[in-house]
Amino acid sequence: MDVSMTVVLMPGPVIDFLLVNQNVREPRYIDWAKARKMLKNMKVKTRHSNMEFKIIGLSEKPCNQQFFSLKVKNEDGVHDGGKTLEITVYEYFTKYRHIELTSSAYLPCIDVGKPKRPNYLPIELCALVSLQRYTKGLSSLQRASLVEKSRQKPQERIQVVTDGMTKCHYDDEPLLSACGISIDKQLTQVDGRVLEPPKLKVGNNEDFLPRNGRWNFNNKQLFKPMQIERWAVVNFSARCDTSHLSRELISCGRNKGIQIERPRTLIEEEPEYRRADPILRVEKIFEQLMAKLADPPQFLLCVLPERKNSDIYGPWKKKCLSDLGIVNQCISPSKRVNDQYLTNILLKVNAKLGGINSLLAIEYFSSIPLIKDTPTMILGVDVSHGSPGRSDIPSIAAVVGSRSWPLISRYRAAVRTQSSKLEMVESLFKPRENGKDDDGIMRELLLDFYITSKKQKPAQIIVFRDGVGESQFNQVLNYELDQMIKAYQHLGEADVPKFTVIVGQKRHYTKLFQAGGQDNIPAGTVVDTKIVHPRNFDFYMCAHAGMIGTSRPTHYHVLIDEIGFCSDDLQNLIHSLSYVYQRSTSAVSIVAPICYAHLAAQQMGQFMKFEDVSETSSEQNSLTSVGSAAVPELPRLHENVAGSMFFC
Repeated sequence: MDVSMTVVLMPGPVIDFLLVNQNVREPRYIDWAKARKMLKNMKVKTRHSNMEFKIIGLSEKPCNQQFFSLKVKNEDGVHDGGKTLEITVYEYFTKYRHIELTSSAYLPCIDVGKPKRPNYLPIELCALVSLQRYTKGLSSLQRASLVEKSRQKPQERIQVVTDGMTKCHYDDEPLLSACGISIDKQLTQVDGRVLEPPKLKVGNNEDFLPRNGRWNFNNKQLFKPMQIERWAVVNFSARCDTSHLSRELISCGRNKGIQIERPRTLIEEEPEYRRADPILRVEKIFEQLMAKLADPPQFLLCVLPERKNSDIYGPWKKKCLSDLGIVNQCISPSKRVNDQYLTNILLKVNAKLGGINSLLAIEYFSSIPLIKDTPTMILGVDVSHGSPGRSDIPSIAAVVGSRSWPLISRYRAAVRTQSSKLEMVESLFKPRENGKDDDGIMRELLLDFYITSKKQKPAQIIVFRDGVGESQFNQVLNYELDQMIKAYQHLGEADVPKFTVIVGQKRHYTKLFQAGGQDNIPAGTVVDTKIVHPRNFDFYMCAHAGMIGTSRPTHYHVLIDEIGFCSDDLQNLIHSLSYVYQRSTSAVSIVAPICYAHLAAQQMGQFMKFEDVSETSSEQNSLTSVGSAAVPELPRLHENVAGSMFFC
């Protein structure tokens, strides 16, 4: 038994919702392009007919200019031989339906029809239905509010669950009694153990032991800092002193061992383009940039006006990573830019440029059991889907692979689109029509491993899979693992590597609490008895330190283990992989390769606005057929950044 929370839409008139959503006082200030995206797929109830409809979009013209064909009726009320009359939506509702419209004349209509058969309704007649789940992106303020409202400390959650058990009266349920089923009113007691945190190496060959899953770089340098010589700052109309920001970044970098030269130029967006199309804004600012630079920069720092859901983010990333091959970092600084904020930026930038922020001591000394002596590749696999109810938006599959064996801290990503809502990765092995070439994900990652690991071929491959339920475990083994083997064999190799396939699940309802303790379970807690499968190899691990709310452990399932790990070695390896996440100075709740795969899918998914592509897919030339559905292909990464950790 557990308690869940979600975000629902504010019911009521659509126009009132849009005013609050966009924080404007009058309808004339509403951004209707944003409103169209926001309202799509929402349900409304009409005031005049009391019927519910699903919104598919907005009309291109205002209500008093939007014409449609009305079938004409004769005096007997029968359609007169298919005759039609061209009439505006406003005139139809006021003249034929005798409904007074006070505010809709100059506003777009809501379309509740089909793509080829629109059905327009004046916006003032529509009200949002209550209890609709909101599945789109939240602003920073909304997200903070949701966390604040939903978080519960361990003792509070225990109280809510036990109170719920008492109120439900399961003991009085006749069916359960007849079947001999009883439910204990107290939490189940299980034995757990806490793994020792792995020792880290930072700059100047200094050792550091994390405490409660956390560490910092105060008075410390990065393990392998990079130098930044040619770089520039670009500001998209954000209220930010970029000159001061660059000086602070240089100073902070010096303390962390990163030598940063003065930026070659500081570019401010021209005021006349601030309300232009995002793609045009990016193109214009690059024109300004290239006019001032003789050579392409090594790195670009981009200042965005919005922290989340910025329209510029996707076009900017595509221009930098796909078109030009420039390492970049987007930021949206608040009023207070302190050392911690700048350090977090530099951790990402250093990793993207090829540096290493911290290294596991067992990596440094090449002493990882079963990996130190045998070339081993580690994969993280994740598939990101579109919003619920949007079956026309392709899913994005991302796989990251380790490089430079025996390191397990460096990764390269390969990302592809595939059929909507399909969880199994389609492009692991993708032979071309000639039957000789392979354009799949595995070939790209295998070749990269070979090149970066001193021409060593992986004899062992550890796969971490995210996002699959127990009903899909066989598909992972029968399809995805089979595709990986075929991709390896297609390279001309007869000896297939040994595979260990592990699924990491976060979407479950199991919570672990300290017996007699008020706080969350400590970082590194493992439970592998009593509440796990009686025959299969699975366990719960909470590698991170839960600072807010109640910690949720990751449930790891070992589907196949040809390498032959013992329980302790595998659990210690997984625990260690939670400490190699280069973006932060804390252990993550699930292994870093899975986090990286999720980030790569999320970032490259911003390259294309699939919501827009799906509406005009018949006009697109970049569609490829996958199965029976046409799927738009993602632009490939530029060769300059293809091997980088661009997703950090």
